[in-house]
Amino acid sequence: MIRQTVGNIFKTLAFTAQRFNIRLPTVILTPLRLLLLKLVENKADFQDVADWSQPLIAGREMKDAAEISIMAPQNLEASIISLPPVKNPSDSLTLAKKPQKSLKCLLVTSALDAGGMDEVVVFLARGLLRYNIQTAVLHASMEGSPDGTPSGRLGRLLLEYGVEAVELDPDRGMPWLEAWRPDVISAHGAPSWVLDAATRLSIPYFDTLHGMHSHFGADWAIENERSQRLTGIVAVSELVRQQYLNGNPAFPPERIVTIPNSVDAERRIPCDRNSFRSHLGIQDEYLFVSLARHCLQKNTYGLVAAFADVVALHPEAHLVIAGRPDDPMYFSQLLRLRKSLACKDRIHLRDHMPNPAQLLAASDGFVLNSFFEGWSLASMEALYAGIPVVLSEVGGAREQVGDSNERGYVIPNPLGDPLRVNWETMREASYARQVNRETLIAAISSLITNRETWLEGRQRLISESAVRFHPDISLSNHARVLRTATYGEFLRVGEEL
Repeated sequence: MIRQTVGNIFKTLAFTAQRFNIRLPTVILTPLRLLLLKLVENKADFQDVADWSQPLIAGREMKDAAEISIMAPQNLEASIISLPPVKNPSDSLTLAKKPQKSLKCLLVTSALDAGGMDEVVVFLARGLLRYNIQTAVLHASMEGSPDGTPSGRLGRLLLEYGVEAVELDPDRGMPWLEAWRPDVISAHGAPSWVLDAATRLSIPYFDTLHGMHSHFGADWAIENERSQRLTGIVAVSELVRQQYLNGNPAFPPERIVTIPNSVDAERRIPCDRNSFRSHLGIQDEYLFVSLARHCLQKNTYGLVAAFADVVALHPEAHLVIAGRPDDPMYFSQLLRLRKSLACKDRIHLRDHMPNPAQLLAASDGFVLNSFFEGWSLASMEALYAGIPVVLSEVGGAREQVGDSNERGYVIPNPLGDPLRVNWETMREASYARQVNRETLIAAISSLITNRETWLEGRQRLISESAVRFHPDISLSNHARVLRTATYGEFLRVGEEL
């Protein structure tokens, strides 16, 4: 009993220190953090997170999952046929007129489970085959899996698709990479040993920037030296491209191109709205969805704090945040906040959903209040499902939403200036009242007030997004970039294929 009481006191003090960003010396902070993490992982708090077999609203009856209707996309091919030739004015990288011979491309990633970057890797691994590019995927993890078989959800999915995929540590990964011997490497958060191997084997290496988080607090002199070994860089949004060049101005700007992500239409089957609302136990309530991991980057704490004010104005509003609790301590703070709110029954924290298309079909609005993104797949999929979005100003937000308010709203970053975002500034603002709170509440409230207008425009948004985010736009540009490795040269801006 005494041990349990001491543990509870310690947790309360530790959570308070985290809540107010009280910084302790590293020699004290590190062991305390490890102890707190152990205590949090043993807590029963996570039992408060309902699984997807339970309705969102307690007491409601759920429709059987087997009865949920799946709708075939309507008029999708017709809208694609008229798609103009792929050209991105911001791209400064093009290919010469050469025959498209077969190419071997190895995609290397540090994660292959359920994240946005992981989804992009799967999308490229499957889609590049249509461009006569043979692909394989190396999940370069610290320990690898016992037999080299991918352990993550998306890794296993690749095997089902017939794409070669392995999960290996450096000791096994080096010889495997040398034996597979790709013509080019497309890296997505890959560890440093992969670039070392590519340099030693003279394999062209394209880095892909899914966001600037890997460069927060970077020593840019070291990055400048590393970047000299890169064949080129792909940035998923123009904001990310500019952020990198600001940090590494010596890098040739013609060697970093912007290629936004696309929706993998084959994996995003439209679902019947009414069927899945019944399945979730939703009736006339206004349902906001946020597909986001529970972690500092996604700022789910700031979203929940602001949503409490939304409910005071619109009692019919409900929010469901679906994503993995990646940071147990952050997630525990989120649970404590929700528990303290009078509207806690209108805020639903769920785990990752394997088929987000169903949840998006049931929703009325989408919201993402992140500190940073590269190019959010989740918000793009929401638009593709015909749902208006509210996005904080992060990478890709303005490209996706625009400034006309015809697809939703881009609100200020939780820090005000997105260029100020780093781990320290995020920690300082994570549990404080954030500068975009009032704007966030106003944007969410506007979607609720104009609900019928957005419902009537749903098909327009679907058709428009099917063209804007068509997979061939992203795939063809990635294929063009990767094939520059075979030609060994970058051509002038605007030079035709």
